Amino acid sequence: MIRIANRGFYGDMAKSICYERRIIGRVLLSLIGLVLLGLAIAPATVLYGAQTLRAEMKRDRVSVYVEDALFTEYIFTQDWKYPYFYPVNGPRTGKTVTTRETEPWPHHHSLFFACDHVNGGNYWQGPLKQGQISSERVSIVEPSGKKIVLEQDCQWERSGASSPFKGHRRIVITAPTEDRRYIDFRITLTAQTDVRIRKTNHALFSARVEPALSVDGGGRLLNAHGQKGEEQTWGKKAPWMDYSGVHHGEEEGIAILTHPENHWFPSRWFTRNYGFFSPTPMYWLEDDHYDLSKGEQLTLRYRVVVHGGKPSQKLLSDLFHQWKEEDVD
Repeated sequence: MIRIANRGFYGDMAKSICYERRIIGRVLLSLIGLVLLGLAIAPATVLYGAQTLRAEMKRDRVSVYVEDALFTEYIFTQDWKYPYFYPVNGPRTGKTVTTRETEPWPHHHSLFFACDHVNGGNYWQGPLKQGQISSERVSIVEPSGKKIVLEQDCQWERSGASSPFKGHRRIVITAPTEDRRYIDFRITLTAQTDVRIRKTNHALFSARVEPALSVDGGGRLLNAHGQKGEEQTWGKKAPWMDYSGVHHGEEEGIAILTHPENHWFPSRWFTRNYGFFSPTPMYWLEDDHYDLSKGEQLTLRYRVVVHGGKPSQKLLSDLFHQWKEEDVD
């Protein structure tokens, strides 16, 4: 009787253990399935995490590295019209997604902020004596870690004329994933005298992409409303726009996002199929001019997304909405 009782006890225990193992196995399989599904659909942030950056101050530029590979240089040489970023290297190829001194319009220098027709001066193109945005001070506020922070003071100068603007720039560079880089660009212009900007298509934040990424080169120009190419996007209001394509055997691109707090938001865009795009209202100004009184300020914020792949309209819209909810850095 004792042996029979023991057999029943141990038999029931064995069945219980087998049952529990089956349950645990099913749970583990379910967890593995969820992980695999997450890898398939989750944003790259989940896959990789933020990258480490560092910045180096040089004579006329700041070089920024992501995991020891050059991402961009912020150039403020005194022999050019304005400060600009070049190269702006894609995360997959390590090659620049922007260009400078490329026909047509070789005065476009990569990624930059400038303006024509400011109190009669040209701070966009032409001889320096017609207007130049000169760097007075550049400092690296945060030189390494998960973000780089730069600050710069600029003076808008023109021979024989009063300075229209003093500008302060704050630039925050991050790499939230292996496949994505952000350049957050905030500029505050303070009028040094009464300023009038006349109608111009050469104004404010702009980018010129590498020819292979342009529409003419087989790339894609896409805005937040799903409109494509110069024919559909020129003069249209949109919170963001993206240029993507294949170069050096990989898909990469660059998007410009405009902040909802910007004056004129959502801005109209000046676009060209050869690879230029700019969120500028200056070509569509009321009464064909924009005035600021002495001491008045204008602050504008942009996010540049340098990315691998050809992101969908939904992904880019999600990135825009995430950004607009972030605290101002």
